[in-house]
Amino acid sequence: MDDDALTIPPSLLKAAQNGDESACSDLVVAVYPLIHRYVRRQIRRRDDVDDVVQEVILKVILKLGQYRGPQPFGHWVSRVAVTTSYDWLRKQRVRPAVTAADLSDEERAMLEKSPADMGGISGEVELDLLAGLLDKLIALLHPREQVVIRLLDLEERSVREVSELTGWSESKIKVTAHRSRKKLSDHLNQLESQR
Repeated sequence: MDDDALTIPPSLLKAAQNGDESACSDLVVAVYPLIHRYVRRQIRRRDDVDDVVQEVILKVILKLGQYRGPQPFGHWVSRVAVTTSYDWLRKQRVRPAVTAADLSDEERAMLEKSPADMGGISGEVELDLLAGLLDKLIALLHPREQVVIRLLDLEERSVREVSELTGWSESKIKVTAHRSRKKLSDHLNQLESQR
């Protein structure tokens, strides 16, 4: 679901903004999948996703009177979800180092593959292993770097879209992405040298 594709009837939005509890409930049901998707992509620990989703829903309801447009309502909700996720990541402060000993046997075997072999990954198990390894490496980054890498490289959003979702300048996003990719490469090289 694209955030711009979220269609909320103007009458429902207006009623919710005016404090109608039934309209607020209907609005929450309508935006929940969008919020959950954005939070799940930023917050990787499953135990924390529901807490952050609830926090986003609360913010959306409490700040509903601040929505005026002109951007689509779904975009506004997405921005609240991304910034809330970023704030949550900043509060965590724990980004433990990942060593080769922390990896499963399958993840270590994945690291031993050459880049040419990585292009041939097609199995669901291999893709899951690669995604898990990538998640571990991204978790080593600072929160802003995590958000930028996930939005730019994993969701394949443009720099402009990331800027609109985060409120950060395009140049800041480009610099952050460049530094983050370098850090990811360094972390990967460090893991490979530990084999």
